[in-house]
Amino acid sequence: QVQLVESGGGLAQPGGSLRLSCAASGSIASIYSTGWYRQAPGKQRELVASMTNDGSTNYVDSVKGRFTISRDSAESTVYLQMNSLKPEDTAVYNCNARNLMGLVISWGQGTQVTVSS
Repeated sequence: QVQLVESGGGLAQPGGSLRLSCAASGSIASIYSTGWYRQAPGKQRELVASMTNDGSTNYVDSVKGRFTISRDSAESTVYLQMNSLKPEDTAVYNCNARNLMGLVISWGQGTQVTVSS
């Protein structure tokens, strides 16, 4: 089994930055890709960014150029650096892990990000 723990959420002003962390433990060798998702009140959950083990990344258009997903393999942690934050980035952010077949094998508990002046 894989356990994921997110951290780093909080309150930021518009134009500010936050860095989210997703720390994995357990059967981390089974993880092929890690994704960051978010869900704002009244909206559907959306994939924000993802990264595969070979370093391939994918971003939703609304965060391109502002958010960066990265990985520290030694610490089994995936980061989401969020810059130039906007109020519409306010949401609960979760990370998940998928195996080589694309199946979700774990979700984190979520961390709240609020962007407000």
